[in-house]
Amino acid sequence: MKTFDQYVALAEQAHGHICAGQILGLRMAIYGLNLLGLTEPEGKDRKRLITFVEIDRCATDAVAVVTGCRLGKRALKFRDFGKVAATFCDLVGNRAVRVAAKESSKQRAREMYPEIQDKNLQQMRAYRELPDSELFDYQWVRVRISPEDLPGFKGPRVVCSACGEGVNFGREVVRDGVALCRSCAGERYYEPLEP
Repeated sequence: MKTFDQYVALAEQAHGHICAGQILGLRMAIYGLNLLGLTEPEGKDRKRLITFVEIDRCATDAVAVVTGCRLGKRALKFRDFGKVAATFCDLVGNRAVRVAAKESSKQRAREMYPEIQDKNLQQMRAYRELPDSELFDYQWVRVRISPEDLPGFKGPRVVCSACGEGVNFGREVVRDGVALCRSCAGERYYEPLEP
């Protein structure tokens, strides 16, 4: 693993700035990997790690920096729970640990550095220094990952009967024997506009 300051520099580069969320995300990922005993997430441990993140905020970019898990590699999974939490899954060891930021960490930052008026700077400093036990709760969990959700999965591609777009990884919906993409099956997140 890299030094913390090296991770900070990489996180700033990846995210565009450094902030309290980034520091918290870096610490969270390092803690999760340490709990699993994985020391080389971008080296020998690269193919054994999948990470689930529960928020689409700054901390998620930092988690990706430390773990090397990326959406495009199918090793970073997003579940929109709105929580500063992540689950680190060791595929080889068949174990997983969920790490969640403690709500009390913000108060601890205020107590540690009341003289720092800028909340972000106050939290960044405290989050660097607080012990893991004051920043995070963790829980050993079981995560069932289906074969089609694993990196490198090769599966059939289905063509949607309605729009003609291809659908990968078993994400189609079959209705009355007809394969549809999720959008055509009524699960759109967008509304088409007429040309």
